[in-house]
Amino acid sequence: MFFTFILPELVLLKTMRLKLFSIFFFVFIGSLSAQEIALLQYGGGGDWYANPTSLPNLAKFCNEHIDTSLKEKTQTVTPGSVDIFDYPFVHMTGHGNVYFSAEEAENLRNYLMSGGFLHIDDNYGIDQYIRKEIVKIFPNKELKELPANFPMFSYFYKFPQGMPKIHEHDGGRPQAFGIFVEDRLVLLYTFETDLGDGWENPEVHNDPQDVRLKALQMGANIIKYVFEN
Repeated sequence: MFFTFILPELVLLKTMRLKLFSIFFFVFIGSLSAQEIALLQYGGGGDWYANPTSLPNLAKFCNEHIDTSLKEKTQTVTPGSVDIFDYPFVHMTGHGNVYFSAEEAENLRNYLMSGGFLHIDDNYGIDQYIRKEIVKIFPNKELKELPANFPMFSYFYKFPQGMPKIHEHDGGRPQAFGIFVEDRLVLLYTFETDLGDGWENPEVHNDPQDVRLKALQMGANIIKYVFEN
């Protein structure tokens, strides 16, 4: 009877310990083997799945050109899941509505403050929704535009003008905004650039090779900057 009662408790305790270990040491663990990056599956009705080939292509490019060891089969994770702590880099995209519950916003905040990183790429149409949801994550912080001399733009490949333009929509200039926690960039929001579209398979958007290369190189800069800072 004693073992029947206590065994589930021991299993639960062991699971919690493993998750806590991943929360505080996932960057260290990732350095010992291939690291994983993930796509955020959010609620609200927006097409979080909009660019299915972008992250695998970015991972492949980074492995070939900046000496990373990323798994090219990327995973999907939800904002409220404890599994998000297993990934040092999470990417988010889409065109439409985004919604984070209070619990999801808190989980994302804990993830980012524990060493995680979230890259949000506006695929045209997400801006009016995502800004409100970012406030839920960090109600006491504001998005700050990153200047062209921010180190990420020249971390490996050189972009002296800052964020490159990949796809044209409303004639706006490409911008990058960030949220910092103790001087560490934890959230990057790229706007009017469509980086993720540029990472897709060539036949998806038929971008010129030089445009697609710019997108992949800027993506590689983001990955390298995040993993080394």
